[in-house]
Amino acid sequence: MKLKYISILTILLSSLSCDYLGTSDQSSVNNSKELVASVGSSFLFESDIANLVSVQTNKEDSTLIVERYVRNWIKKELLVKEANSSIKVNQSEIEKKVSDYRYTLLSYEYQKQMIQQLLDTAVSYEEIRSYYEDNRENFSLRQNIFRGRYLKISNDAPKKNDIRRWIKSSRPQDLESLKSYAFQFADNYSLEDSTWIKFDDIIKNSPLSTVSNKVQFLRRNRYVEEVDSVYLYLLKIQEYKISEEASPLEFVQEEIRNIILNKRKVALAKGLENDIYERAKENEDYKIYY
Repeated sequence: MKLKYISILTILLSSLSCDYLGTSDQSSVNNSKELVASVGSSFLFESDIANLVSVQTNKEDSTLIVERYVRNWIKKELLVKEANSSIKVNQSEIEKKVSDYRYTLLSYEYQKQMIQQLLDTAVSYEEIRSYYEDNRENFSLRQNIFRGRYLKISNDAPKKNDIRRWIKSSRPQDLESLKSYAFQFADNYSLEDSTWIKFDDIIKNSPLSTVSNKVQFLRRNRYVEEVDSVYLYLLKIQEYKISEEASPLEFVQEEIRNIILNKRKVALAKGLENDIYERAKENEDYKIYY
């Protein structure tokens, strides 16, 4: 049996490499070139697995992929066969669940395709700001955040005095010099003053991560330098927000955009359902018997 299976698999892989596609018709059950495996009255054909591997996949990987698929198919079929013979199955209940599942899948796919066609994905800043103002209590921070500049450079990096001056400066030309320097020499950096960043993310893997009271640290410091055996860490804090405070709009802007889009999707889905119902009602496409 094992030799026969290997022989069939060899034929299958050879045919796949030549772009051969078998058929899944029951009439091909007796054709050994098309039949791959069977369990009782269930059959697996070449056409069922023809798209498992591409022509670019090498023979060894193709063999492993096909073998794994066939083995899993056999296991599933054997489990169903065993279940049918060992327990009392309420076939009508199974059919009902299959029907419900099919309905759910079809409805989901239809709604998904229609929503993709109809959804307006443009969300204005005014819409985002309005939603934020109406739901500000839902956007409390779950962590400390800050706006500022951070630079991690090697202890033997050049121009350290210039870096210290640039990182504290508000002059645009100094910021450009700092960005150019960071691109060349820094191991890690964040220099966008307008962007809110999670404080724990920026100090991770630095001596600053050992700070026990981060809230107190943020309140007391505007510029900090730390050093270890390899790196120098420079941190300029321009503004900060503490956990449980109201989140700045900029920090949750993308989250709110997604909320608004999800609300539009829900509204579209309900609208589609109602439109189909009303159209069917108008055309007398359904009847109620009671």
